[in-house]
Amino acid sequence: MVFSTVMYSGAGQFLGITLVSGGVPLLVSVITLVAMALRHVIYGPTVLKAAGADARTRFAPFWGFWLTDEVFGAALGELARGQRFSERFMAGLGFGAWAAWGSGTLLGALAGGGALAAYPAVEAGLGFMLPALFLALLLSILSRAQVPVIAVAGLVTTGVTLAGSPTAGILLGMLAGALAGLARKGAA
Repeated sequence: MVFSTVMYSGAGQFLGITLVSGGVPLLVSVITLVAMALRHVIYGPTVLKAAGADARTRFAPFWGFWLTDEVFGAALGELARGQRFSERFMAGLGFGAWAAWGSGTLLGALAGGGALAAYPAVEAGLGFMLPALFLALLLSILSRAQVPVIAVAGLVTTGVTLAGSPTAGILLGMLAGALAGLARKGAA
């Protein structure tokens, strides 16, 4: 529960546990997690840009804390479908996701690690649910211009990971995606 409260990032938690349990040095683990979390720095400004010039930001530190990948995707999707931006909307969306994450963590802690051992299909499905949710949200806001950037990031991440280094795969995939995005923006 403490980990889910302090580090409100499912991807960060999963990666952090993988890195530490895999014997990766603490400094490398911290740098990897910080690099991965840097994407959150652009979420708030991106949502505000989509919301328009009249978007209020008085309570941005509060709703900004809850701005995860999924909340970001859901917010952009709603704004694209005509939802009017409000800090109350953002706080409700974010708090709902945070409360669900905390409740799920508590339920998992109480149930124990082997709670679903008798149901391997359910266990496998739940393991895929978070990436599937993010993919569905991503697809709802994806434009054709973004596909090459995502493809570059995915291919580099997959290639380096299969070559033997998941940590380097994640870092190099993020870097390749960022560079591909900059190159695409420069060419436009």
